[in-house]
Amino acid sequence: MDREPFIQAELSSQPDCWRRAAAVAARSEGLPRNGERVAVVGCGTSWFMAQAYASLRESAGQGETDAFAASELPRGRHYDRLLAITRSGTTTEVLTLLHQVRGRQPTLAVTADPGSAVVGAADQTIVLDFADERSVVQTRFATSTLALLRAALGQDLEPVIAQAGQAVAAELPAGLLERTQFTFLGSGWTVGLANEAALKLREACSAWAEAYPAMEYRHGPISVTDARSAVWFLADPPASLPEEVAATGALVVTPAGDAMAELVKVQRLAVALATAKGLDPDRPRNLSRSVILPSRPG
Repeated sequence: MDREPFIQAELSSQPDCWRRAAAVAARSEGLPRNGERVAVVGCGTSWFMAQAYASLRESAGQGETDAFAASELPRGRHYDRLLAITRSGTTTEVLTLLHQVRGRQPTLAVTADPGSAVVGAADQTIVLDFADERSVVQTRFATSTLALLRAALGQDLEPVIAQAGQAVAAELPAGLLERTQFTFLGSGWTVGLANEAALKLREACSAWAEAYPAMEYRHGPISVTDARSAVWFLADPPASLPEEVAATGALVVTPAGDAMAELVKVQRLAVALATAKGLDPDRPRNLSRSVILPSRPG
């Protein structure tokens, strides 16, 4: 490439975006209320943010919270509120679902584009336009949405923002760029972030990347692990598992802080691997900014 990728500046801006998102949470209406039964939906990266938030909200005791790919919400299941996450505001599956449930349950969309179709499709909208991106590959919009939702749960994000500032500039763990197989492991809310970490590597640099709940890793996936592998824990690892992974010859990475700050490092790894391969991390093959499906005749 003859220019710096847009994604480079976008991922580096995340500490500031998270602080702004937390401020938005303090003044926003329509966010899930304590005790409500909530469904959170999205596609791709947005679905993984939905998984993380659903786990965080339930563990905080604020109400039953389920996360679904927008195409997979069980038909006929009722929730007190439906929360949709969509950067572009034009994703077909999200818009279709919002139209299907309109008038039957309150809906809220979080988007980056105030002029998109989702603004009319949802009952209420929160716009994080400061976190929009030119890169097809999402970084700051997704994490800023999660920052918004974490702040709405009452979490203090200032320590996390400080860690993200360090993650933007810190050296990546030694040896990562020489690995060719990557596995990300989480537990609780960080399972969603592990899924997102693996997706970033698949999207930006066409890497062989997988993600699992940490306790599930022994149940088959560890069989592919060898000296080519890096296994990155996004939450504190279960007892003895790092030693078992290290015995395969894999590089083991454990978290230095909050999983969102760890995700920033993963994003940087994805860009570095893409650059090393001569790929454009802003425009991965076979991907577009939004999946807009043709309407069916009749």
